[in-house]
Amino acid sequence: MQIIRFADLCAQGQARGKRVFIRADLNVPFDDHGHISEDTRIRASVPAIQMALDAGAAVMVTSHLGRPSEGAFKPEDSLAPVAKRLAELLGRDVPLVADWVDGVSVAAGQVVMLENCRVNVGEKKNNESLAKQMAALCDIFVNDAFGTAHRAEGTTYGIAQFAAIACAGPLLSAEIDAITQALAAPKRPLAAIVAGSKVSTKLTILQALSRNVDQLIVGGGIANTFMLAAGLKIGKSLAEPDLIGEAKAVIDAMKARGAEVPIPTDVVCAKTFAANAQATVKKATEVADDDLILDIGPDTATRLATQLKAAGTIVWNGPMGVFEFDAFENGTKVVAHAIAESSAFSIAGGGDTLAAIAKYGIEAQIGYISTGGGAFLEVLEGKTLPAFEILMKRAA
Repeated sequence: MQIIRFADLCAQGQARGKRVFIRADLNVPFDDHGHISEDTRIRASVPAIQMALDAGAAVMVTSHLGRPSEGAFKPEDSLAPVAKRLAELLGRDVPLVADWVDGVSVAAGQVVMLENCRVNVGEKKNNESLAKQMAALCDIFVNDAFGTAHRAEGTTYGIAQFAAIACAGPLLSAEIDAITQALAAPKRPLAAIVAGSKVSTKLTILQALSRNVDQLIVGGGIANTFMLAAGLKIGKSLAEPDLIGEAKAVIDAMKARGAEVPIPTDVVCAKTFAANAQATVKKATEVADDDLILDIGPDTATRLATQLKAAGTIVWNGPMGVFEFDAFENGTKVVAHAIAESSAFSIAGGGDTLAAIAKYGIEAQIGYISTGGGAFLEVLEGKTLPAFEILMKRAA
């Protein structure tokens, strides 16, 4: 993917004394007391900001936070706590600037936080007038917010159209490189894990991957629908019987290419959905009418682990079962450790996937952990994200 990289501009001295506008993804969660409960996204934004400061630029950083109403700022919409945390991480003041669209005062070597960009009227609909106003604030626009790359908004697309220079920050560049390595030019065999509660939410991903991957591993409620498609009974387990035809089509598409969708041969069942429910391992052919399938069985997990350890590239999105309950975590745990132990390049994304990675302490053994939920899924669908599209146009 041909893009301009901010790191290259800095290395060439092109950012010195320039006004740099960084669109970061600082949409962090808060606890009931209004304190930031998890700051990964803020920490992930630091390299781009520090790169700009080290290059001698005048730095402006903005992000959305929550779902504010345009033109109706409320105290809970404020990036003030984010600016405070960023200041701690950078070891310097990070003043917060409100009503910034008409002009920002910032000197070379300084950084300011621009208040919640989604409060600006026209941001979400990518208003051209707003985009031009924002572009006039800077000499270099840096998109470093992969989590919003699937949205064509004022600060993710419009400003990139009109800024003198539009480029990708280090975080966005790393996402592009990882996605290219995993999907555009993968080392084979390419294995993809797509799991979750519903086929319907990931059908287009399954269809897109079925044209490219060597193994399409399904888990969770998605696996239950595929079991139905393979002629197996699943009791009262979560599934989408109306999508059996689509699941069969994916299986057939894979088979036609000499690839496969491994169907579970054993499962872990319970009579109720509860953390203390009695877990019973059963052959996939022996599921009772009142059983709930809450995980893949140990034989299936071992078989998948063997395949994953032999893979050249692994794309991972979703847990194999209800891993939050200890009795039903084995499938996810075995698969997670197999990915960690594999010599394959691995890329993982999605909230539940990141929670599993954290639970099993394997962060350092995953090739790349994506910071974007919806954006990551749209990439897996084979879509060209708006933020990527405009950056490629500006690099042409």
